[in-house]
Amino acid sequence: MEHKNTHPLSTVRSGKKVRLASIEAGHGLNSRLASMGLVSNVEITVINNGHPGPFIINVKGSRMMLGRGMAHKIMVCSCDHEENHSRLSGQS
Repeated sequence: MEHKNTHPLSTVRSGKKVRLASIEAGHGLNSRLASMGLVSNVEITVINNGHPGPFIINVKGSRMMLGRGMAHKIMVCSCDHEENHSRLSGQS
């Protein structure tokens, strides 16, 4: 799956939903995030991205707090584009 319009999770505003496209980190961080449920194409809801304050996300019904450096290495794409594409092509 190719993602042309990716951006760091750290730039997503509170309340927005995105899909994980890739993780730009080493094997250790990739494994750690995968064990937390952060795998390719999973839907992520940003609960809080306020400055100052914690960076909190929701993944598969679980809330977790990430460091901003970690969130900056997680590349995401918009869910809106995929939902609109599905509606236009008649898929559910």
